[in-house]
Amino acid sequence: MMKRMLFPVAALVALSGCLSFGEDPPPFLMTLTADTQVEAGATRSAGIGQAITIEKPDVPQALVTNRLPVTTSDTSIAYLQNALWVDTPNELLRALLAEVTAARTGRVVLDPSQYHADPGTVVTGQLQRFGLDARTRQVVIVYDAQLNGEGGVRTRRFEQREPVAAEDAGSVANALNRAANRLAIEFSDWIA
Repeated sequence: MMKRMLFPVAALVALSGCLSFGEDPPPFLMTLTADTQVEAGATRSAGIGQAITIEKPDVPQALVTNRLPVTTSDTSIAYLQNALWVDTPNELLRALLAEVTAARTGRVVLDPSQYHADPGTVVTGQLQRFGLDARTRQVVIVYDAQLNGEGGVRTRRFEQREPVAAEDAGSVANALNRAANRLAIEFSDWIA
């Protein structure tokens, strides 16, 4: 009787070593953090047309993922092992731009899901590059912004590079965070 009960348990234990439900998760997920943030309790108001709405940038197919692209040549990319963002790069950059712009300009910055009737000045754009260039050992961010407001349309290309000490998830994420914060400061100055 005991042998009959132990056989299914032993079979399950042996089978569990054969099952796999995908790759092992990375040791951590990466994100962007604003160096300049809106203070807790800060209130702002905006009249009609005075708010800013920053839309999530469009991205090329290589960035429609939470993986970190590595440019290895003019015609090829790979993805950095164990490097996963908590969200897609374009959403992370949009949130960082919004936070830094609100903190540095004092203006009301709306999330695209927040406005209904009056988005104010709308910023759209394309995030062209957001990753590691293995050839130069630098992270690269290239963002083409378009500002649509009462005064018409303005465009500007923002580009930031930062050297990396090592080609691992932690080093690359830290370098991208520094580059993204510098880009956000330039962007907020342009908005102001």
